[in-house]
Amino acid sequence: MKQLFTIAFVLSGISAAYAQNTLSLTEGQVSPKASINEVAWIAGHWQGEAFGGITEEIWSPPMGNAMMCVFRLVNDDITSFYEIETITEEEETLILRLKHFHADLKGWEEKDETVDFPLVKLETNKAYFDGMTFDKISETEMHVYVVIAEDDGTRNEMKFVYQLVN
Repeated sequence: MKQLFTIAFVLSGISAAYAQNTLSLTEGQVSPKASINEVAWIAGHWQGEAFGGITEEIWSPPMGNAMMCVFRLVNDDITSFYEIETITEEEETLILRLKHFHADLKGWEEKDETVDFPLVKLETNKAYFDGMTFDKISETEMHVYVVIAEDDGTRNEMKFVYQLVN
């Protein structure tokens, strides 16, 4: 499973041919100033379908200069993998970090490694991290776009369509 869903660590240099809804920081570009409250709209219990199963993200509201999330993929009523994600306010900007875990909670990344997505741009109800975009369509629908590296080295943008569960 790890090889099928490895998210790219280095997302710079992805052309528009690979990504239509995600952005990357260009060389020398720094993340814009932002506060965690500017992405508070991400909070909620979201569910959708991807990778042949049910995907779920549960985002907490901002607290302590951060938001936290748990993600899971369920295929045929069996959990395939989890992610723990955070968006934190650091040095007057935001960064999204995540770690992947197999269903038995054994990690994919090394102990001290995370997959990092620095902030690229904020718009009303849209947050562009480097290789991941959150787009709130309505009060009950959110789209998340993620650039994913395949085993053969190709990179593709994947769209997750989420509905608010509660």
